[in-house]
Amino acid sequence: MPTPKSTPKPSPESGSARKPGRPARSRKPLVYGAGIVVAAALFGYVSYRATAPDAPHSGSSAVADVTADPEAGVYPELAELARRDAGDKLARGRADAPVVLIEYADFKCGYCAKFARDTEPALVKKYVDNGTLRIEWRNFPIFGAESEAAARASWAAGQQGRFWQFHRAAYAEGVKEKGFGKGRLKALAQQAGVADLDRFQADADGAAAAAAVSKDQEQGYGIGATSTPSFLINGRPIAGAQPTGAFTQAIEQAAERAKNTGSAAEDAKGSEPAEDTKGSAAPEDPAAPTNPKDTAK
Repeated sequence: MPTPKSTPKPSPESGSARKPGRPARSRKPLVYGAGIVVAAALFGYVSYRATAPDAPHSGSSAVADVTADPEAGVYPELAELARRDAGDKLARGRADAPVVLIEYADFKCGYCAKFARDTEPALVKKYVDNGTLRIEWRNFPIFGAESEAAARASWAAGQQGRFWQFHRAAYAEGVKEKGFGKGRLKALAQQAGVADLDRFQADADGAAAAAAVSKDQEQGYGIGATSTPSFLINGRPIAGAQPTGAFTQAIEQAAERAKNTGSAAEDAKGSEPAEDTKGSAAPEDPAAPTNPKDTAK
C-alpha cells in the first residue's frame, strides 16, 4: 500500500480526513484472521486513495468501491464486527436488522460532521425507521487530545441515554471550530439533555470511558482504517463522506443479499430485541440543534 511522504490535506473530492499519525500505543498486529488482513490492506488503500493529493475528481462513488455486483468488495469477516447488542447505547436501530452500518469517526473531523448533517438523517429516515438498517458508532479519535476527550464525553453521554443527542450537538455547524475543552464538552452535554452533569463528568474522566474508546480505536486500526469517516456496511468498506447514493446503493444491495441468504437476522448477536422496535435510538430532543447544510471544508 503506498504511503505519502507527508500527511496530505483532505481531498474535497473524496470527503475524507486522513489521520495525522497513529499513536505508538496503537501499533498492534492484526488479530482477526487472514481474511481481515486482506480486507485491511484494501481498506487502507481505499482510505489512502480517498486522501491522496492527486486523487482524481470523478464526482462518483468509485472510491467507495460500490459496484453493480452486490458481492464485490464484501468481506464476511468484517461483517462479523457488528456487535448487534440491543443494549448498545452508541447504536440505533434493531439489533436484528438485516443491514449494519458501522461508522468509525472523530468529532473533530469536518467530513464526519458533513456525513452526520447531510447524509445520516436521510439514512435513518429511509432505512433505520423501517427496520432495515442498524447504525453502530465506533469512536475513532485520530486528531489528538481534544478528539480523545470528545470521544470519551460522547460515551459518557451515552451512559445516560443521550449519545445521539450529544452526537448531533457536537456535529452542529461551527461547533468543532470552538474546540472540545472540558467546559465546551460539558456545555454540549447540557445542550444534549444529559440530566446528571456531575455523573457525566465523572464518567468521561473514568477508566471505563477510556477503555471503551480504546477498544473502538484499536478495531478501526485493526481493519486498516486510515481516515475518517470510515464505514463498514455488512462487511463492505467505504471510505469518506461519499455521496448519499453510494450508501443507499450499498445498503440496498446488502439488504437484498441478506434477504436471499436469510442469515443476517439468524446470526444477530446480543440479547432479545428491545420493546422499542427502533432499538436504542433516543427520541428527538427539541432543544437539540438542527442539521443545517454543511459549508465547512
